[in-house]
Formats: sequence, structure tokens, C-alpha cells
Amino acid sequence: MSSRSKDKVVSTLRKIFKGDNERNGETFEGKTVDKSAAAASKTVNDSNAESPGKRMRRQEHKIKPQQNGLKTVPDLNIRARRLMKEYKEIQKIQNSKKDPVFTVELINDNLYEWYVRLHIVDPDSKLAKDMVDMHIPFILLHLVFPDNFPFAPPFMRVVEPHIEKGYVMDGGAICMELLTPRGWASAYTVEALLMQFSASLVKGQGRIMKKNRNTKEFTRRGAEEAFRSLVKTHEKYGWVTPSLSDG
Repeated sequence: MSSRSKDKVVSTLRKIFKGDNERNGETFEGKTVDKSAAAASKTVNDSNAESPGKRMRRQEHKIKPQQNGLKTVPDLNIRARRLMKEYKEIQKIQNSKKDPVFTVELINDNLYEWYVRLHIVDPDSKLAKDMVDMHIPFILLHLVFPDNFPFAPPFMRVVEPHIEKGYVMDGGAICMELLTPRGWASAYTVEALLMQFSASLVKGQGRIMKKNRNTKEFTRRGAEEAFRSLVKTHEKYGWVTPSLSDG
């Protein structure tokens, strides 16, 4: 084959390869890049950069914080189990009686904060007569259960009506040893606490204050301050409220 024929063949082959490269790739700075080859290379590089094992470990690592977070939230702690049990028992009792001594309800569906309505006190007491004469159907109490309940007592105060004597202090605080860590025992129930309070009201000659008396309103803050003060006083001089057996 002559040199002219060789040159012709080479020229023809170059045209053929050039057309294939233009169809399968792209030209960058005068060089032809094969897209399929580049894609294959990227897949290999990605595979080398993160193997299936690494990818799985990375995904597990993302989940771990959520799993740890869930473990730190108690399912049903001692306080919740105890209060749920007592609340259900009290509900059962009050639903089975036409005129229950007291009724309870959760405040804003919060298991750790209750309203208690004491409907009945000693019928022979002056307090019971006051309730009838003044058309007061119940004594409203507010109970707050701390994080360490039942190993610590709830905070309890009178919301309304205004009661004088009966071991009810400023702000509606209640002077009762049973409501202090010193006098409380984890075996005491809410029902026992309420019966003790009812006995204290009568023993302390509690009366409902007349509306025309100029007195401060019962408030939670006032009750908390008064309770802290009276606890300090009685820790020094002792307690004189009725014992649990009197209730």
C-alpha cells in the first residue's frame, strides 16, 4: 500500500473515532471525555468513599441519639403509678356513693396536681352549720405532688371558702404535721390525708369567715410562704394538731 493510501485510511479512521467520541462524551479543553467512563469512575469512587458497612454505621449513629433520648424518659415512675392507683380508687368510691365525703379532679389533666372538694365534715360541728347557712357546698383544696412523692408529702392548701381557725393559716396554708417530711410516711394515702384534715378543721374549731370581714384572699404564694414559716416554728416548739388516729 502506497503512503498516500495509508494517509487516506488513517484520516478516515480518525473521522470515525472523532464522531464516536462526540456522541458518547464531551470535549473539555480540547480533550474528549467519555461520560459513561466518568460515571463509572464516580460510582467506583463513591463506593470506595463509603462502603455499605460504613453507610450502615453512619445511619446507626444518626439513630442513637434518639434511642438514648427515649431511654431517659421514665415509662411510669413510682409517683405516677401510685397516684394513678389512688386516683382510680377514689373515682370508684365517689362514683359508687350518692353523697361522697369528697371528690377529686385533675387540674388541666395533670396527674400531679389535684382539686379536692370536701363536701362533708362532722355534721355536729359549727363548721358544718356554717356551710349550710351560707350555702357553701364544699371546701375546695389544692394538692400538688412533688417529684419524690410518695416519699415526701404533697403540698395542700385551702382555696375557698375563707376559713378561720381550724389550723388554717394565712393564704390558706394548713398547719398539720402530716404535711411535713417529719410527719409524713409513704404508706399514707390521699384519703387518709383528707380525713386527717377534716378532723383538724373540727378539732381546731374552724369557722367560715363572714364576707364582710376585710381579709386577704387565699393565694398559692401566700400559702407557701405561711407554710414554710409555720414549719420552722413547729420544728422548734413541736406540733399540737390531731394525730392520724384521731381522723
